[in-house]
Order: sequence, then structure tokens, then C-alpha cells
Amino acid sequence: MDINVIIALAFFLLLALIVFRFPIFLSLGVVGILGIYLCRGTVGLTQAPLSIIAQLANFTLVAVPLYILLGEVLFATGIGPDLFEAAHRWLYRVPGSLAVASIFAAAVFGAMCGVSIAGVAVIGIIAVPEMLKRGYDRALAAGSVTASGALAMLIPPSILFILYSSMSKVSVGELFIGGIIPGIFLAILMAIYVIIRVKLNPLLAPRPEERFSLRERLAILKRLWPPMILIFLVLGTIYTGFCTPTEAAAVGCLGAFLVAHFIYRGLNWNSLKRIFSASSRTSGGILIILACAFIFSQFLVYTRVPDLVSEFCTSLPWPPTAIILIIMLIYVLLGMFIDAASITIVSTPIFLPTIVALGYDPLWFGILLVMNMEMAVITPPVGLNLYTMKSIMPQLSLEEILRGATPYVFIEFAALIPFIFFPEIALWLPRLMK
Repeated sequence: MDINVIIALAFFLLLALIVFRFPIFLSLGVVGILGIYLCRGTVGLTQAPLSIIAQLANFTLVAVPLYILLGEVLFATGIGPDLFEAAHRWLYRVPGSLAVASIFAAAVFGAMCGVSIAGVAVIGIIAVPEMLKRGYDRALAAGSVTASGALAMLIPPSILFILYSSMSKVSVGELFIGGIIPGIFLAILMAIYVIIRVKLNPLLAPRPEERFSLRERLAILKRLWPPMILIFLVLGTIYTGFCTPTEAAAVGCLGAFLVAHFIYRGLNWNSLKRIFSASSRTSGGILIILACAFIFSQFLVYTRVPDLVSEFCTSLPWPPTAIILIIMLIYVLLGMFIDAASITIVSTPIFLPTIVALGYDPLWFGILLVMNMEMAVITPPVGLNLYTMKSIMPQLSLEEILRGATPYVFIEFAALIPFIFFPEIALWLPRLMK
């Protein structure tokens, strides 16, 4: 069979399976196996399991279940309420102070855990009821937490950076460092949006009646030493060179268990069962997608799809930035129908050769990719953060949550622009740390 026919058939079948809501791992696995068989016959199929084992044996991937476990442990502690209360006391004079506080609390939480839905659940379960009680607009309250929870995907440690590293061989440590500036930039943009909206329409967020003295604001900082210790255990050990990202994940998990048990008294047998059950399910889901994606990637290599895409893109009479913008728009569309982890795993082998051929740094592209994926978790129909917010706040309608989150999609895409046209902004800190 002609190779072009095989490629067309494979992508048509993959699209059909996704449209009919087949599990993404099953879609990738079936299409990959069929494609390899049509290209190489049974010989190619015998090589596929060896490829999966070799790829999953990557030491870097051990960090994935560890960071997921870390997020589940943090969910069982009182860290989220402490972060929110601290941000509220220091920002209470700011218009929309509770929404702004939730954004920065989610950003700090993201520095301990790379799971966006954990950020939404931990911050949202305390922040959203508080905002609704104070008369905040329901959509504004839901949207500020739903969108800011995604900062955990970008602010290190980040599971998506780990997955991108496993596909691209870019250093996880450099990716983590590279996510700091974009993460802070995006958090500030989100806060500015809330402030401007509330300035234009004060009815969206009534000013709080309470006032906090300097002593009260300083007092709350005493309760932040546990999260600061955890941030150091995860990020500080990486940046000082004491631990690899995978080792830092193990150290962070140990620290989280100690903090949860001895400081917050949040662990018992029931919570431990929930923690390990939830983290096992999430980890298993990601790793089975990863295994099936390796099969699909092998099919792409056999058919030279990445090379064909690269040759096509570089032959276009357009400037490189125009091609990058098109790729980013493709990612936005994919994010509406496929989860962020699957997009990262599948698309990296396809687009990365094009990025390299255009003369860009793969590290820079990884940062752009994860920034883009923040939109995937707040866009329907598969936006996980939307449904997480709905599950913790059933009194809110999905329409209210979506209406509140939609403006942040445009904010996040706008945040991409300076990093596309000025790659040095994203690369400055990683290069400084070398």
C-alpha cells in the first residue's frame, strides 16, 4: 500500500475515534498498531513492545506519579486555606481582592504541585464559597480559580514539562527554570484583568468590610513556612543541583507527608487510601496514554511524518513567526477536544523537527507548548478544570463556570505573543542558571 494512503488512513481513523469519544489511549494504540502493521508487517509489531519498555524505563518519568502523589497529599492538608488567607490579608485593598488572592494563591500552590486540577480543587474549595458569600459575581468567582489553577501546569514543577522532556530529550531542569517567568507573567496578567473588570463594574466584587492591621498581615506569614519548605524541597534542591527533578519529586513527597501528618494533622487511614487510590488512577491514566503514544510515534517515524511536516513548513514563503503562530492556533483547536498530556505526547515528535529546522530552541518551544496547554484545561468539551470546579461547587452551573473562564483563554493566548516574538524572554533565566 502506498505510504501516503497509509498516513491518510491512519489520521482519518484517529480523528474518527476521537470524535466518537473513544479513550485517547485506545485511539492512539489502535491506529499505531494498524499503521505499523501496514508499513512493516508483523516484524514491526514485534518491535513495538520493546520500544514501549525502553521508553517507559526512562528515569525522568518516575517523577510523574511522584508529583501526582504530592498533589494528592497537599489536597489533604490545610495549605490551600493558609495560602488564600495570606494573599487575602495582603491584597484586601485591591479591587476584586478575593479573586486576585485566589490567583496568587494558585500560583504559589503551583510551585509545590504540577497538577492543575489539584490547584483548582485545593484553592477553589475555600476561595469560591468565600467570594459567593461576599456577593461576588458567580462567573467571576468561578473563572478566577478555574483559570488560575492551570498555573500549576506552567510554574515548576510541571508534569507537562516532564512529558515534553521525555519526548524531546530537553533537560527537565531547564524546562522548570524556563517556566518561572512565563508563570509569573501570566499570573500578573490574570490579576490585572480582574482588577480592571472590577474597576469598570464594582458590582462584580463588593469591597470587603474587614480591615487588616500590619500585625495581622505579618502574623499570617508565620503559617506559610510549611509551603515555603515544600517549595524549597522541590525547587530549591533542583536549582542548587542537590537533586535531579525526579529525586526532588521523591523528597517533596516525603516532605508533604510529614507536613500533612505533623503540622496539619490531615492524614488517617481513610485519607491515605484516598490519596493512593486517586494518585494511582491518575498516574496509570497518564502512563498508559504515554505507552500507546510511543506506539503511535513509532508509526510516525516509519512513515517520516515529522520530516514531511518539517519540509512542508520550511518550504512555505512565510516568516518563521507566522508558522509558529499557526502551530499555536492548531494547539488551541486540539486543546478543545484532547487533553493536554495527550497533545504534548503526540504532537512533540511531529512539530519539534519543524521547530529545529526553523532555527528555534526546543527548550523555548517546550515553554510555549505548556503555556498553550493552559488553554486546553479551560476550554470545552474536555476542559478538566471546568469539570473539577463543577464537582467541588455543584451549586454553580457549567454555563457560569465557562462564562467566567472564557476571558482567560484570550488572556493566555495574548501572553504567548511576547514569548513568540522575543524568545530570549523565555530563555534568559535557563541560560543564566547554566
